[in-house]
Amino acid sequence: MLDRNRLTSHLQLFPRQTIPVGTLRPAAVLVPLFQRNGNDHLLFTERTAHLEHHAGEISFPGGGQDANDQNLSITALRETEEELGIPRNQIEILGRLDDFYSIHGYHVIPYIGVIPSPDNLKHDPFEIAGTFEAPLDYFRNPAIHRIEDWQHRGRIHLVDFYQFEEHVIWGLTAAILRQLLEETADLC
Repeated sequence: MLDRNRLTSHLQLFPRQTIPVGTLRPAAVLVPLFQRNGNDHLLFTERTAHLEHHAGEISFPGGGQDANDQNLSITALRETEEELGIPRNQIEILGRLDDFYSIHGYHVIPYIGVIPSPDNLKHDPFEIAGTFEAPLDYFRNPAIHRIEDWQHRGRIHLVDFYQFEEHVIWGLTAAILRQLLEETADLC
């Protein structure tokens, strides 16, 4: 089980990799952690099939920064509340990971946050087809992780994949998950 204080201290001190925003649109996601039966779990969303970007994919709640968002942590909280119905005042942000970019033109900051038990979510049916939870330690098994070479716009990109039951977690969400696993490996 992760020690929240140690995780918070670690996230504040580790040397983050940043990338310039440039022409990318600022965005944020929340990596939702919670406890179930004394174990750390993650909450994932499955996006609806009709969305323009990432349709049907597994993701963390999040999206683009709105003009009224004072910063990107507010974006992550707002998007989580809109997509999952978790009030932002019930989410404790512990820190953030590296900057990421999405092939759809977003500069993404992932925030690690503790949420209440997600037993009675009211997800937005326009954006979210459903949710599922998975034990964090499950993803530490190297047998469920693979990396593939994908070509996009003439460049080869390494793309992470994790398998959880019938769910395939890949791309940006899997890359964020991989970094979370790396940064928390010594904190359990």
